Amino acid sequence: MNSYGAEMGLSWRASFDALRSSADPFVLFGSWLAEAKKTEPSDANAMALATVGTRGLPGVRMILLNSYSADGLVFFSHLDSAKGAELALAPKAAAVFHWKTLRRQVRLRGPVEPVEDDRADSYFASRPRASQLAAWASRQSRPLQDRATLINAISELESRYASRELPRPPHWGGYRIIPLHMEFWINQPSRLHERLLFERTSSRAAWSQSQLFP
Repeated sequence: MNSYGAEMGLSWRASFDALRSSADPFVLFGSWLAEAKKTEPSDANAMALATVGTRGLPGVRMILLNSYSADGLVFFSHLDSAKGAELALAPKAAAVFHWKTLRRQVRLRGPVEPVEDDRADSYFASRPRASQLAAWASRQSRPLQDRATLINAISELESRYASRELPRPPHWGGYRIIPLHMEFWINQPSRLHERLLFERTSSRAAWSQSQLFP
């Protein structure tokens, strides 16, 4: 690592040590996400989401975190998509945030529950109309004959709802990951990375904290 990277490593270590005393990993997560929003070129809220399919094979894809609170992390999706089908079969997931410019990661995993209908309705209504039309037109993860099929479906919806607001599609909604494990990782020289793990046995249990070998 160059001298600049070493200096940054010391800065990260100081930040890490200052926040390690928190008993709530969401406080640490919120601080890191806020920093990432200032430094990442785009989509600081992007996360890789992993689910498990019918044959026990994992699947992973990049999605956007919508919001988070002490209740968990919320994202929205097509409910009939591959991830939707997998979450219906096994309602649990793992996710990772990687902020390359900060050289930090947050890993988490836990059960998943559907987001309340009124919250999904409210968020769908706030989305740009083009995104609403796409949510209606897309049969996400299913075979598409050609691009024209999708464009024609959107055009048909535009005509049908020309003077009306689009309601939330029945196949579109939200999910909440309830973390039972949250790990915070900071890059350090010589691969002596900092790893701080928060764990709990249920959503109502207190968090325990431990450090991990790199």
